[in-house]
Amino acid sequence: MKKTLRPETIEYRILQGLSLEWETALWVLDESHRERMRPPLFRLRDYRRTWGTWSVERREISLGRDLVLRHSWDAVLEVLLHEMAHQFAEEVLGAGEEPPHGPVFQRACHLLRANPRASGGFTPLDDRLARDPQAEDDRTVRRVRKLMALAESPNRNEAEVSMAKAHELIARYNIRSLEQDEKRDFLSIFVGKPALRHPREDYALANLLQEFYFVQGIWVPAYVLEKGKMGRVLEISGTEQNVRLASYVHDFVCRFIEAEWRTYNDGKGLNRSRKSDYAAGIIEGFRSKLASQNTRKRARGGKALIKLQDPLLDRYVAYRYPRTVTERRALSGRDEKVASDGREAGRRLVLHQGITERRRGRRRLIQGGS
Repeated sequence: MKKTLRPETIEYRILQGLSLEWETALWVLDESHRERMRPPLFRLRDYRRTWGTWSVERREISLGRDLVLRHSWDAVLEVLLHEMAHQFAEEVLGAGEEPPHGPVFQRACHLLRANPRASGGFTPLDDRLARDPQAEDDRTVRRVRKLMALAESPNRNEAEVSMAKAHELIARYNIRSLEQDEKRDFLSIFVGKPALRHPREDYALANLLQEFYFVQGIWVPAYVLEKGKMGRVLEISGTEQNVRLASYVHDFVCRFIEAEWRTYNDGKGLNRSRKSDYAAGIIEGFRSKLASQNTRKRARGGKALIKLQDPLLDRYVAYRYPRTVTERRALSGRDEKVASDGREAGRRLVLHQGITERRRGRRRLIQGGS
């Protein structure tokens, strides 16, 4: 049974997390700028008209309780970076009497990779993604939603055909955007939960999203409230439509893995390593199905759900993360029978319904509750 933290402990842990995230965010700055940034005080307040503030007199960054308790941690970090930019503009770049969001502040945002709009009546990141695409007149997303709803059909053949059509529509949309060099805005969101360690299936799923769903993924530092330490989480970047879809696919596959594993392991008593074997097998099986669909589409002259090089997205990710490293993880001690059973289950996986369904706070730092 998980231990429930008391409210005062939660607030203390959140303040600790903000301090650790503040320190981590400095890595993107030049050494001369990093050395001049001094840790501020952190405070939670009951704001009504803003999400956060920077006080020069108190040297204090304050964030709203509603923000940190009811919104996702990536949404909280977006506001924290904005307030850090105010601090940076004042204490390092010498904004002086300049207006709060003047040129020096804009430069601070650029250097810190902060969103200059993340204040006042700004809509938090998770709420922006929770918007109904019909309100945005996003025709492609609406059509994909309809196809995914059809993919819930009890007739397996109809379900498979609907899912394949939805994927082809996604591919056609992205290929057209690239070929016509359409203007594209990008954003980055967390998928999954921050953790000190991630099982190997998490990395396999991250690679699948990159290969088939038009996003780029980076494992980034993120605070783990339950442990009171910095861990890591997968952050995906892409257009709003693509990160919505990739986030949904990620959560759908994770739920599918949990349900299939409960059935498969019933009465067997297999350990956590065997769960990773089975889960990785599911992802391999699903990947092979997507690859087979692509082969058939190419044979018919259709649009395949293949990884495309988007120079604008490459530029966005390179700006957001100017220094990255590649890690290689060795695979050892895998039970091939369990993995094979997982691959068979993965080939049965059919994505369906709810492409943009995203309960508010799904990736909150504090899980559960209202």
